[in-house]
This record gives sequence, C-alpha cells and structure tokens, in this order.
Amino acid sequence: MKPTDFRFHHPLRVRWAEVDLQKIVFNPHYLTYYDCAMADYWRALALPYEAALRRLQGDVFLRKTTVEFHASALLDDRLDVALRCDRVGNSSITFAGAIFRGEQLLNTAELVYVFADPASQSSRPVPAPLRALFAAYEAGQPVTEVRVGNWQQLAEPARAVRTAVFIEEQGIARDEEWDALDADAVHAVVLNRLGMPVGTGRLLREPQADTARIGRMAVDRTLRGAGVGRQVIEALQQAAAKRGDRRVVLSAQRSAEGFYRRLGYEPVGEPYEEVGIAHIGMQRALG
Repeated sequence: MKPTDFRFHHPLRVRWAEVDLQKIVFNPHYLTYYDCAMADYWRALALPYEAALRRLQGDVFLRKTTVEFHASALLDDRLDVALRCDRVGNSSITFAGAIFRGEQLLNTAELVYVFADPASQSSRPVPAPLRALFAAYEAGQPVTEVRVGNWQQLAEPARAVRTAVFIEEQGIARDEEWDALDADAVHAVVLNRLGMPVGTGRLLREPQADTARIGRMAVDRTLRGAGVGRQVIEALQQAAAKRGDRRVVLSAQRSAEGFYRRLGYEPVGEPYEEVGIAHIGMQRALG
C-alpha cells in the first residue's frame, strides 16, 4: 500500500502527549488520528457537517474499527493519514485508512460507519445525494460549483452565507451589512453538491479606470482553508478581467491577510478599523 492509493490525505505531527517513555505513539492515539482525518474528509467534500447531515435527515455513527499495526510512529514524526471511501452499502459506509511516515506504512485501518436517525440511532438507508457525493469525490470529480451572476439571480444563497458569517458569527449589524451596492455588483456563490451555499463575494467598479473592488467575501466557518475562498476570488477576478479591468483592490480583515497574500495581493497603506474589525487595503494586478 502506498500514499498514492488514496485521494484524501491529512497531515499531522506527533506531540509529547501522544507518546510513552520509549517515545513511540500509544496505540489508542492512532484512532484519534483517524477521527481527526475523518473530520477533514467531510471538509474535503465541502460539507458543513452539522448543517449537511441535518439536511440529509440523519447522522453518521462509527460502528466498527479494526487497526493493523506495522511499525511505530515516533516523537516529532510528521505523519500522513490517508482515507478512502471503499464501499457504500444500504446504510453502512466503509472507509479504508492508512498512516504513513513518508513512504513507510505504519498501520492500516477499516472504519465502518452507519447512517442513522440522529435521535434513535437506528439505521437508515444512505441518501442518494450523499452516496453520489462519495463516488464523485473518489473519482476525482469537483464537489462544488461556482455561480456568477447579478443580485437578482444570487441574492438568496449569497444572503445565507453573509448572514451566517457577518451578522451571526462576527456580530455586524444588519443595517451595516446590506447596502444598495449589491444591486449593481457581480456576485459569486460557491455551492456544494447538496446545493448548499458555502462561500460568496461581490465585485464592484471603482471610480479609477480599469479598477475593480472585491468585497463581502464570506466562507462558511467550517470550510475555511478548504479552497472555497480561493474559488470565489478566482471567479470574481475572471469576471473583472473579462470586462476589461486591470487591477483589483479589496479591504481585507487582518485575520485573512495571509490568505490574500497567497493569492497575489499586497498591502496598500496603513491598517484601519471598519465595523469594529481591523482591516488593511490590498491590491493585485490582473493579467
């Protein structure tokens, strides 16, 4: 078995609390590693776990785990936890797992989950949309789509994401979030395979010639770092380039400055505060 046998990989590093006096990992910790990887597997599917499972009217419970040990992980090792959805039965979902140190296989696992009623925990058939999503992801197909359009077309999904992020999570007042500029903006919304909106942003024209402004960037809290924000930015940059803009500016929350830097944006001017949150201006050229 090799790392390339799996599409999904979760990196981690062995810490002091996870090893014994001989500096090897306690066997029970490998189950924690697989559990952490499963949480990120759901993120890779672009599924906000709680909201998605509520929409599917069920939950997923671990029924059985078997682990086979081949070698020990050591203190400060950098490990690669790999998962693959091997089989979806009527109500069961079986994952193959493996943990590697570089190319060396340390252990393998089989994890069997059951889709069930969240209250009674009695099994239910795996919903067709979830079954299809597992198959699509493992086949290397996209698990999201980006829609670009006007406010009339995308108001409902864009509002859902912005309300959850800006108003409910960050505490921004409703009358400060919604403005007349939405009607004239180009909007981008990322939806997962269940049709749930998970990211959004808008594109405006600046008074300066050939300059666009990206704003109202919002990504579902559980999916940040999973590539959704990049999809929004790239879609809006393409829309700006298509209409002839040559430069994009934006107002970045300081907590997201690193994200924009990785996408080619550079700070402009001094930091400032907006709606009680620290911001900094950023820009990048197009083309």
